[in-house]
Amino acid sequence: MQRQLLLDLTERAGWTGAQAALGLAVTELADIPVWWAAPVALALASAKSWVAGRLGRKGTASTLPAAADPASHPTGI
Repeated sequence: MQRQLLLDLTERAGWTGAQAALGLAVTELADIPVWWAAPVALALASAKSWVAGRLGRKGTASTLPAAADPASHPTGI
């Protein structure tokens, strides 16, 4: 259980960091004001949700396969 939680936290932190970094990179490359990074990151979050809906288990926002997704396993609580 502890390993699955750490894997889930790592996945979420990685996606958030990637979205923020890509948002900033796009604004820098396009030479537009940095405040555009937030809408770009939101668009990337939508794309991530679309990918998660195809790769992850239905009903979760995870891109992890069902075997590694903590939301896929009953916790017994």
